[in-house]
Amino acid sequence: MSITLKNPAALAEVPLYRHVSIASGSKMVFLAGQVSVDQSGNTVGAGDYVAQIEQCYLNVATALAEAGATFDDVAKINVYAVNMTPELVAASGEGIARAEKKLGVTIQAPLTGIGVAALASPEYLVEVDAIAFID
Repeated sequence: MSITLKNPAALAEVPLYRHVSIASGSKMVFLAGQVSVDQSGNTVGAGDYVAQIEQCYLNVATALAEAGATFDDVAKINVYAVNMTPELVAASGEGIARAEKKLGVTIQAPLTGIGVAALASPEYLVEVDAIAFID
């Protein structure tokens, strides 16, 4: 594994992610932001933030696989949410958990949540990108 995740004892523990990611792979994988669309480009979960974040993470998994990577190789995740609120932050955990269950993985890479005014389409409520390292 090219990624080691850690939580410093002097920082508060956050259930959704670890604070530190130490990458040792020789290849860097940068993913474009993934939105809630299926293979045909149809929006999944219109108006449903939890469903959209789940689909975003499923799309990230697909993109990672194309590069020969998995969530175990992810060093950093960014989540962009339209009109972010504390409720959306809480709902993120549910959407991520649903994706984890479908994928059979645990996703704990460092995560930054960023509130935005809009994304590329008014239907998109969330977008997720990731950086991975592979050997």
